[in-house]
Amino acid sequence: MDVGLRVDVDTFRGTRDGVPRLLELLEKHGVTATFFFSVGPDNMGRHLWRLLKPKFLIKMLRSNAASLYGWDILLAGTAWPGRQIGRHLGSKMRETDQCAHEIGLHAWDHHGWQAHTEHWTHKELVEQIRLGLDCLNDILGRAVDCSAAAGWRADQRVVDAKESFGFRYNSDCRGKGAFRPIRSDGLPGTPQIPVNLPTFDEVAGKEITPDNFNDFILTRMTASPTDNVYTIHAEVEGIVMADQFDALLSRAREQGIRFCPLRELLPAQKSDLPEGRLIRGLLEGREGWIGCKG
Repeated sequence: MDVGLRVDVDTFRGTRDGVPRLLELLEKHGVTATFFFSVGPDNMGRHLWRLLKPKFLIKMLRSNAASLYGWDILLAGTAWPGRQIGRHLGSKMRETDQCAHEIGLHAWDHHGWQAHTEHWTHKELVEQIRLGLDCLNDILGRAVDCSAAAGWRADQRVVDAKESFGFRYNSDCRGKGAFRPIRSDGLPGTPQIPVNLPTFDEVAGKEITPDNFNDFILTRMTASPTDNVYTIHAEVEGIVMADQFDALLSRAREQGIRFCPLRELLPAQKSDLPEGRLIRGLLEGREGWIGCKG
């Protein structure tokens, strides 16, 4: 059973501390994954204004965010200026590339993308993608060919904005099964590989804890053994839940689950993929709209 393994790297601390630990664990278990890096300013602390929204406040309390992420992440870009991740930690990204993991762009400014996507013009969306892509390409010394929208904040406008970059695929939405989203001109666009399995912070609470999450997620993987894509975060599974992730990799292998980079989930010919729509939708455990396979 193949499961696409996606690693989102959102912050300075996640890149500095979480990525090296994940590289150790993945090498230990002989697993190759897809890493999506944020490369610009770490302004994630600016999400704290969303505590005024009841759904976001409940999520923060339910997942015990301060313990899960750490105050340096929760305050980044507020109490002090957001640090440029790629400028200071490009070596971590090159190390990941040298370990033969697939590398893609997550965002230039992770917070900015989540907070402003719906307000940006087409030109502004393209510029944000270009800033991040140029930075990551310069760091690696080559062109990357995949991307994943921060926080799954993607809709028809994002589909259109990414078309000019020639990506092999994007992973911008939630749903099950790769597809080709219809562009505004009616033609099929760049393939999308949606994420269907929940992340820890989406389900954490009284019933799902770090101690029993592996049971929960392995049951979800084996219940429907095709088209599974699982996302972890360098800030979580690479730091505070590294031991649990280590155990998950061992148990998955015992159950016949092979984690793989997302690129391996694409058919040889993209024309073999079904067509569909990328629309806005809601997902339990997440605050606000996200991109969904329609």
